Amino acid sequence: MKTMGLQRLMLVAPQRFPDPEATARASGASDLLDAATVCSSLDEALQGTVFAIALSARARDLGPEPAQARQAALDLLARAETGEVALVFGNETSGLSNAELQRCHAAVTIPANLDYSSLNLGAAVQILAYELRMAAFDAAPPRPQLATPSLSDPATHEEIEGFYGHLERLMIRTGFHDPARPKRLLPKLRRLFGRAQLEKDEVNILRGIVAAAEMAAEGRTPGQAGGTRGAADKSNN
Repeated sequence: MKTMGLQRLMLVAPQRFPDPEATARASGASDLLDAATVCSSLDEALQGTVFAIALSARARDLGPEPAQARQAALDLLARAETGEVALVFGNETSGLSNAELQRCHAAVTIPANLDYSSLNLGAAVQILAYELRMAAFDAAPPRPQLATPSLSDPATHEEIEGFYGHLERLMIRTGFHDPARPKRLLPKLRRLFGRAQLEKDEVNILRGIVAAAEMAAEGRTPGQAGGTRGAADKSNN
């Protein structure tokens, strides 16, 4: 729950609570256990809710028709705009009874392998909590801010064109490209690098490689052209 941003936990008639084993298994999320509300019945736990979805792994003759987890998450979020909502899970051994399922407005199932559909309770909760988070953030949840961003600014048109010109000169000089018989080499290279959506640092690296290849073709070493080596080194910082 805490990993996916959910905070409110209702426990219905737990055998033992508080319990040191539960705290140990919480792995740093014991604050959710400390704030949990213990109820004597499901009816008590659902008081004040306007919509409740029950998880059920098996088909029932009675009760709401089960929906897929992804759609159920969207439905739950839509109802949350009008009041409190709940996801209801049964115990590890037997799940929810028919009577408990019928106290909920809708049911949800996880589309597991029909030949082996067993999921433990923790895994089932995680799947539904994940679907809720993805639905809440429209499939684009916030990402952690890296201490040192790995991305640089996108390369500009003139920077990319400068690289293409530099690369073409090298290919002509080395005999790899014959401008009199260009065929489709240059358009294919443009398509290749266009898919990469080059950044400024990447263009600097590529031009540094091309410059080093030019010097090698002329029999020079990188140390003999300080400006080019410095530009390549700078692009790696």
